[in-house]
Amino acid sequence: MHSYHHRLAEMEYSEFDYCGPDSSVPTFVVVHGIGMGRRAMEPLAGELQRAGNVYALDLPGFGDSPEPRHNGTMAAMGELVAHFIDDLALKKVILVGHSMGTQVATETAIAHPADCVGLVLIAPTINRYERSAWQQTRRLLQDLAGEKPQVLAAGLETYVRAGPWWFLGKVRRMLEHDVEHRYPLIRVPTLVLRGSQDRVVPRRWALEVAAAIPGAQYNEIRGHRHEAMVHRPQQAAREIRQFASAVM
Repeated sequence: MHSYHHRLAEMEYSEFDYCGPDSSVPTFVVVHGIGMGRRAMEPLAGELQRAGNVYALDLPGFGDSPEPRHNGTMAAMGELVAHFIDDLALKKVILVGHSMGTQVATETAIAHPADCVGLVLIAPTINRYERSAWQQTRRLLQDLAGEKPQVLAAGLETYVRAGPWWFLGKVRRMLEHDVEHRYPLIRVPTLVLRGSQDRVVPRRWALEVAAAIPGAQYNEIRGHRHEAMVHRPQQAAREIRQFASAVM
């Protein structure tokens, strides 16, 4: 684990070095969803390591990163990720966001398009047809029903440690972010991924997201839900690696 310090906030992150022979490879910057952290994304990061260097982040207030003084907006966290990329002099960056992380990655890609060659949105939130804390919480609980223990444990540790007010504060920031008005401003190649049984991100909304982003690709991971990249990191990584190969 490494630490990144900036005047805006502090982030912990894990680094996975490329393990292949090619010297011209992308750098994947992986941004987790709400209630998760970089550890939940490490199986995916390990698979992406076959195609490039990988940095898995703990956003401020998540995982091992300390809570910032102010509950940052999606745009502010997107700006912090951009500073991280610049300060570490990362090149050929492909941003990979999951759930809330897609909102953060979207802001990074819009404000700093020169920093990234591609954008991957896995289970993009917030569904504009269900824009309330109650509806989003209900959908998340429906999606988690019957989940495997590793998925439940990954989120439960964060929720127990931070408490319900922390969770509601983060959800409020997600709801305030009118991400549907931001998608048309994306100017980098984009892949939208969704688990075919995702209750949080219904197909109607995911297709709308892909249609709003100029030239975006869309695909589904069959038979899986909101945490598809935890259950099937190999399948999700395969889609992302194919996308990366096409945009490099």
